[in-house]
Formats: sequence, C-alpha cells, structure tokens
Amino acid sequence: MPTASHAVAPDASLPPATGVRHDWTLDEIQSLFALPFNDLLFRAQRVHRSHFDPNAVQVSTLLSIKTGACPEDCKYCPQSGHYNTGLGKEKLLEIEKVVEQAQAAKNAGASRFCMGAAWKSPRERDLDVVLEMVRRVKALGLETCMTLGMVDGDQADRLAEAGLDYYNHNLDTSPEYYGEIITTRTYADRLETLGHVREAGMKVCAGGILGMGEAPRDRAALLQQLALLDPHPESVPINMLVKVPGTPLENVPDLDPIDFIRAIAVARILMPASHVRLSAGREQMDESTQALAFLAGANSIFYGDKLLTTSNPQAERDQALFAKLGLHPEERHTHADDIDAQAGLEAAMQRQATDRAAADLAYDAAEG
Repeated sequence: MPTASHAVAPDASLPPATGVRHDWTLDEIQSLFALPFNDLLFRAQRVHRSHFDPNAVQVSTLLSIKTGACPEDCKYCPQSGHYNTGLGKEKLLEIEKVVEQAQAAKNAGASRFCMGAAWKSPRERDLDVVLEMVRRVKALGLETCMTLGMVDGDQADRLAEAGLDYYNHNLDTSPEYYGEIITTRTYADRLETLGHVREAGMKVCAGGILGMGEAPRDRAALLQQLALLDPHPESVPINMLVKVPGTPLENVPDLDPIDFIRAIAVARILMPASHVRLSAGREQMDESTQALAFLAGANSIFYGDKLLTTSNPQAERDQALFAKLGLHPEERHTHADDIDAQAGLEAAMQRQATDRAAADLAYDAAEG
C-alpha cells in the first residue's frame, strides 16, 4: 500500500497553486480544465484553503424587486419581454415590503441581501426609490447587492453613496459566443458597466451561465475575461442554466455535472481571493453534486425559496445539507456590526478598568 513518501510531486509545468494573477492565457486555463478530475479538485482545494475557511459558506438572499417585461432579449431569461413564458409583469416593489423581506432573510441566516430589477438600465424616478431601499436594508446590518442592468458613472456613484456594497452584472458567456445569446447589448456594454461600478468604489459581483450550448472553449474564455479584471470580482456567481419553457434555450442539451464542477474549480484557481457562488441551478443538483462544488472551491450560495423567478432549494434543505457536510454560514461584518463591536469593546474595557480599580483597592487594603 502506498505511503506518504510515495506522494506525487506537484506538476512544475503548471503555475503556482496560490497567488493572484491577472494575466492568465486561454491556453493555461484550458490546460487546467484538461487536468485529471482529482488533480484539479486537489489543486483548487489548496488554493481555497490558503484564502478561506474551507467550511464557511457566505449566504445571500435574492429578491426580485421588479419582475418581467425586460426589453433585453437574453435567450435564457424568463423575464425578457421578447418571449412568452407565462411570467406576469410586476411593478417595482414598495420599500416597506423589501425591508420586511430583508429582515426575514437576516433572521434566516443571510448576511447579504440582493435585489434584482428587470431593466435595461434604471430610470431616474425608479433610481430614487432604489436608493432608499439600499439605505433601509443597509440599516438592518446586512450587506447590500443590486442588479439593475447597465448603469452609467453618475448612477453608480449615487448607488455607492447610498451604501450599496455590491453591484451584480454578469458577463454570461465568452465574447465569441455572446452574440448567440444576447443582441440587445454588447459585451463592451457589460464591461463598461463593471468599470463604472469599480470606479464608484463598490464591489463587483460578476460571473456567467453554463450549459447554454457553449463549447468548452467558451467556458474557459468566460473565466479568462473575469480573471483579467483587475481587481478580480469579489463575488463570482457560476450559474447552471435553468431551462424555462418559452425561452429559446428551453431544449438545449444538459451540461454534464462534472463539467460544471470543473468550471467551479478553475474559477477558484483563477480568482483565489474571490467568493465563488454556487448560484442558479442548485434546485436541479443532488446533494453529491453540491458537495463536490463546495470541495471544488464554491463558498457562497443563495439561500431561500426563489432566485428571482426560478426555484431554489428551500432553507430547511440547505440547513440539513450544511449539517451533513459540517459547513457553517460565513460571518460578514457591515458598518452596523462595526458599531456594535465598538460598543462591545468599550464596555469590555470599562469592565476591565473597574476590575483593575477594585483589585488595586483590595491590594492597598491588604498592604495597609
């Protein structure tokens, strides 16, 4: 039987297992995808453990604050006004309803509350309402994230001033395959929005969707585009296509789960300090596939019953899976947490000062 002394040395031809890079070539990324599955997961685990608690998972909740009638023609999306998916058009939610949902999410264990609106870009009258939503949710002590379509520099600045922590804007797929999926906005438009978000000082949430009929090279090229961003997105959602009847992709062949796990592992290696989110498609994944995704470096999930307009594993199921795997929600600190922590520290210091004074008095009495 082999012993530890017979362990195979790391392949010197591959880049180091840790370290943040922004110069990954497509050939290097395709070489990672081509590794034996066990070698790829081992490499991803090494990277993951060098940057994160391997058993902590960041938990977010996503709420659709405006549903349907989007003018974009994204072929995967049930909210597009171009397709008949049976999804009704809804107005922008009232602020109080959003705050109630955010409080419920926090009570259920979420640390980040994400809000999504089906817009090409926000209109001025809607943006004012959205800004108040950010302020109110932030005041609950939750991290805030929004996806509102394309934003310009002024809109990004205003969102940042309101306290928005993250802005989500996915690249979806490779530049080469993008035109097969979307025609109403360009890849350059998406990169420009991410630039405005970064310049405003917000954190970036950007990922893509796998299983849309793309070639393996497209999956590598998508991850390359994300890894070329400097700095890397702080959050990288990797979505499995949820096939919705009425959309052009409803009959696309299923993606092999092992290919999906490979993409999670490669994303972890390319962007070692980013949270890689196991996002849409979890409803269709069994526990074993999800466990492999966590092993491959996924350390963020959406938690709750819905992901915008598609179903998501219920909170009780997630809690049971976490218990089975020995995982726990990652603790996240917001401005409100900092205030509480400072108050707690000051109280502890006051208690220590009181205890020291009492001890000094006791010592003086004994000496006297």
